[in-house]
Amino acid sequence: MTNQINSDKAPEPVGMYPHARKVGNLLFLSGVGPRERGTKIIPGVTLDENGKIISYDIEKQCHSVFGNIKMILEASGSSWDKIVDVTVFLTNMKDDFKIYNKVYAEYFKDNMPCRTTLEINCLPTPIGIELKVIATID
Repeated sequence: MTNQINSDKAPEPVGMYPHARKVGNLLFLSGVGPRERGTKIIPGVTLDENGKIISYDIEKQCHSVFGNIKMILEASGSSWDKIVDVTVFLTNMKDDFKIYNKVYAEYFKDNMPCRTTLEINCLPTPIGIELKVIATID
């Protein structure tokens, strides 16, 4: 049995997919970025008139992504401490990994899920980080 779940607090998906899907006692989150719900605002990102990134603050984006994930987990009936696997996509590993890793350590000091971090060329919106999360759920 599978169930689709959407949060009314997390940013709307940018395509045809749910925020999360429950399968058995596992919760699979779709890729989550730092956007704010109901807007195109991306915390820590400054865009030019053509939507190209002028500057960004990866630390602010990390905090926003983690907050969005927390909202989706809670809307799904799970929680931060039930995260078991995280895949992280960064668009600038060289410049951003050290800062991201520091912020990640703050959020995951009490729960250490498995983690994979990849550098990718770009993401669907002008963001520098996106997370794919698997958690347990009762």
